[in-house]
Amino acid sequence: MKIGKMDVKNRFVRSATLENMASKDGIISSELIKLHTSLAKGNIGLIIPGYMYVNPLGRAYKYQTGIYNDDLISGLRKLTKAIHKENGKVAFQLVHAGMQAFSRMIGETPAGPSGDILNPVSIEYSREMTDEDIWDSIESFVQAAERGVAAEADAIQLHAAHGYLINQFLSPFYNHRNDDWGGSDKNRFKFLKEIIIKIKKVLPSDIPLLVKLSTNDFTPENGIVPALAVKYSEWMVKLGIDAIETSCGSGTYAIFNMSRGEVPVKEILQAVPDYMRDMAEEIYGDMVGKFSFEEGYNLDAIKLIRAQLKDTPLILVGGLRSKSFIENVLNNRYANFISMSRPFIREPYLVKQFEKQEQLKAACISCNKCLAAVPNNYPVRCYSNKWPKKRTPITYFAE
Repeated sequence: MKIGKMDVKNRFVRSATLENMASKDGIISSELIKLHTSLAKGNIGLIIPGYMYVNPLGRAYKYQTGIYNDDLISGLRKLTKAIHKENGKVAFQLVHAGMQAFSRMIGETPAGPSGDILNPVSIEYSREMTDEDIWDSIESFVQAAERGVAAEADAIQLHAAHGYLINQFLSPFYNHRNDDWGGSDKNRFKFLKEIIIKIKKVLPSDIPLLVKLSTNDFTPENGIVPALAVKYSEWMVKLGIDAIETSCGSGTYAIFNMSRGEVPVKEILQAVPDYMRDMAEEIYGDMVGKFSFEEGYNLDAIKLIRAQLKDTPLILVGGLRSKSFIENVLNNRYANFISMSRPFIREPYLVKQFEKQEQLKAACISCNKCLAAVPNNYPVRCYSNKWPKKRTPITYFAE
């Protein structure tokens, strides 16, 4: 099937997943290339590597892949060539963490659309972005897209979900502005609109532009809800977006709505500073049993979008595990593509197993220990059977 002018050999997408395998400067590592080579060999049609930060002020994690300057292009090109060699397609996902960055990571107070929002993970309040900050951030996305083209990516995806900067501007929960960038749905959409318009001007016509959109923020007060996601989807398509991947939740307020299943309290606490340990244990302990796994938990939201967008390729992510459920989604045209993260962490060759009828369901048990690896600075892999005993992070670069 096509996304824009890009042919994708099957309906499977590897949803962008933080690998924690880049250097402290965001440089691609040989281990990261090996990981994506395995995914491509597994016959996944479109691979979206872990979200790439477009500006050092929008960096979320220590070993996150960067795309913020031209020196990174050669490493990124090695990644795309490795995927292409195995007959796979690759989309670069562009992200700015906004208020979900950490001051200890970026060296200053994280900035977002509003300055009165508390990050419950870092216990920091955001600084309100100035008009100059906003336009600089927009330009960071545009320049990152140009670097993606130079690195021979087949597509570009904008991360507008999970509480990151684009999501923050779109969401009434995060965006309390009363200027041109907030105060109404139209104004809150302006940040993403400007990014789309400017990137479309620099992208070659054969490189599609995708968006990963939150359909429900699950924030303490209403942010994006499905009806608003439908409205935003219609506006994006009018601007020329080629496909939409639907997700939910946020990296701070609703991480286990985003990745439903078990809450690995012990593993998460390993990354928490001693002075915050008791509070964190209470917070995460209270979550246990409240986010039971449900297959296809974003399906209802994507159905609403499909009802309004008959022809736009839609990509469904969120708890997809069984071949029968996946076939039902595709046969009913609720979505055109199936996107998975956790199953491919455990089984990079899962698509081939489905194709050969050797397996009817992913082996992933949604224990979420792979998610707990992120704050511990461990590389992404399946930790369901063995969790590292040492507290020191695993890295492929000398400190």
